[in-house]
Amino acid sequence: MWLNAQMLEAGLSVALDAGANLIGRREGTRSSRALVTGSHIDTVVGGGRFDGILGVLSALEAAQTLADHDVQLHHALEIVDFLSEEPSDYGASCIGSRSWAGTLSGAMLKATNGVGETLSAAIDRMGGDALQLGTPLRSSDQLVAYVELHIEQGRVLESVGADVGEVTGIVAIQRFELVFTGRADHAGTTPMLMRSDALVAASRFTANLSDAARLEAGIVATVGRLAVAPNNSNVVPGSVRLTFEARSLEVARLEVFCGSALELARDAARLESVRLESTQVSTAAPLIADARVRAAIRHAAQGVHCLALPSGAGHDAMQVGRLCPAGMIFVPCEGGRSHSQDEFSTPAQLVIGAQVLLNTILELDRVFA
Repeated sequence: MWLNAQMLEAGLSVALDAGANLIGRREGTRSSRALVTGSHIDTVVGGGRFDGILGVLSALEAAQTLADHDVQLHHALEIVDFLSEEPSDYGASCIGSRSWAGTLSGAMLKATNGVGETLSAAIDRMGGDALQLGTPLRSSDQLVAYVELHIEQGRVLESVGADVGEVTGIVAIQRFELVFTGRADHAGTTPMLMRSDALVAASRFTANLSDAARLEAGIVATVGRLAVAPNNSNVVPGSVRLTFEARSLEVARLEVFCGSALELARDAARLESVRLESTQVSTAAPLIADARVRAAIRHAAQGVHCLALPSGAGHDAMQVGRLCPAGMIFVPCEGGRSHSQDEFSTPAQLVIGAQVLLNTILELDRVFA
């Protein structure tokens, strides 16, 4: 594959681990512990060319630059393309980085996609080995620090004219699947008061969830996926399967909010005389960025406008941060657009971000020496 070949060209040894993560490695002069950088190359349906991909290519460029200038780091350097960071057809996200941290649960590995393939089978199909994923693939004594470059996916940097962002932390995420089951009936002959309309229940829940989140500062909640059956214009919907998620830096508040959200779903089901099944498909703890990594980013960004800000989006850094000091660098993206084909950052913005990433790697190599 192209990325594998580019890693080899940059003088890296290349391997695919049991989580199907592609890793390029360059040994250090003093330590086998690794400074790690990278991101992911998968994207959402209809997504753009920067989310995730920027972090991998900029990391690769940093490795190539070090090789071109014959710069030897004290520590090993690893460039990682993590498998399936985006929410997958199996429900979970950050699959590759979860395999490092050991947070791929048995339930996640047994989850199936629309054609019945389990996540464990899909990992094997991608070249991994799901049988090894019961424990973390990496340990803290193997890693020095992790830094990830990413587009902001928001408008804060652009609004203040900042060149890069120093990420203070990444929000916790809880994701649930709800199934509303009513009765599919003829749309013309079934009186309104005799219906068990699953879509009305799901719609009522969706609106109420949004209203509840608007009242909670620091919490966002979204229904982003709906599957309606039988999905015919002249049939009362018999079932709806939906996914909702909620995010916040404050775990305790998030737990309370999600409990209230599930109660909203039960209320909607009762009002429309439909059944409800709920399953929590994934949870991700927040990451508070390491102070030393943040300081290294600020040092690396001398001469450009660097702004401290939190991340409302989840990233692989959340999982790797369980193992070692971790942080992130953001670059602006036009209009804050992301998960869209309109996603865009200028070449000048990308160059600044890549330079700050390289400088951060060099600074971390010095700080942790």
